[in-house]
Amino acid sequence: MTIDVKSYKEKVLNRKPAINLVPLIDILFTIMIFLVVTSNFSATDMSADDASSTDSGTGKPNVTDVSGDAEYYIMPVANLHKVVVDGKDMSNLISDNAIAVKANVIDEGQIQIKPGEIIITTPAGVSPEEAVRSPNTT
Repeated sequence: MTIDVKSYKEKVLNRKPAINLVPLIDILFTIMIFLVVTSNFSATDMSADDASSTDSGTGKPNVTDVSGDAEYYIMPVANLHKVVVDGKDMSNLISDNAIAVKANVIDEGQIQIKPGEIIITTPAGVSPEEAVRSPNTT
């Protein structure tokens, strides 16, 4: 009995690979489910060095944990080191990584919160000195 090596070689070379994607999709979904279940979606604490490399968030802060009609609300920000109100540096009022902001400034003004920094644009008629206070004096 002879073995036809030439025809077998041509048969192997002309064969197209058959890729089965079902196991690949199963593995990818399993990894994705594992990552979703084990991930922590809470906010992370960023250092001041990362402040220049990240995009800033704009909008109003979430004040749902404080209810009532207080005149000033305390806004804690991780590693807070700079507060600018209408272009004026008010960083000397920072206490324990927090600043007290007047209620109508939160409602009618514009507040940008960056990692370690708050930039406030007050509404008409509100001076930078009355827009923010130290949390210890409220």
